[in-house]
Amino acid sequence: MLLDIVKYGSAVLRETATPVPVVTPDLVRLAENMLETMYHAKGVGLAAQQVGRLESVCVIDVPQSCEEDDETKAFNASVKMPLVMFNPLIIAKEGSQDGKEGCLSFPNMGGKVVRANQVTCQFTDAAGRMQIITVRGFLARAVQHETDHLNGVLYVDLMSAVEKLALADKLKKLAKKNGGNL
Repeated sequence: MLLDIVKYGSAVLRETATPVPVVTPDLVRLAENMLETMYHAKGVGLAAQQVGRLESVCVIDVPQSCEEDDETKAFNASVKMPLVMFNPLIIAKEGSQDGKEGCLSFPNMGGKVVRANQVTCQFTDAAGRMQIITVRGFLARAVQHETDHLNGVLYVDLMSAVEKLALADKLKKLAKKNGGNL
């Protein structure tokens, strides 16, 4: 079932997710609907707040073709896509990368953000098992982006002042249209 994607300006995007004590069939259905919604919108990640929910769950599906080099592709190859992560927590970061990001809650916008190049993340999978993954490159960027969403942090919060200034008018218009919360 397709869900409505919440846009910038809606207060729910600034909320902190509530940890999921146990993965239930209803939560697995929510994650499946989030994946369907993400694919339909041609995204690579989606967090619960982006569909108006506050459970700590996000979904990610980064095609290997998004990775820039063969070494990163090989490093991430063991991570099965799509990722469905309940209660994700980044427990280690390494290196840095600077790249353009977009977001389904910010249609037709993008900006440069500096993120860790490698992250280790622990989470509960859809079967209720604890998992730990270490990923690099674009997949690491996606994991950081979605876990930030679960903490009420948006990628525009991490952009430089110059990047924000370049998007200021678009951001104000989008926020006004969707509730006015910045």
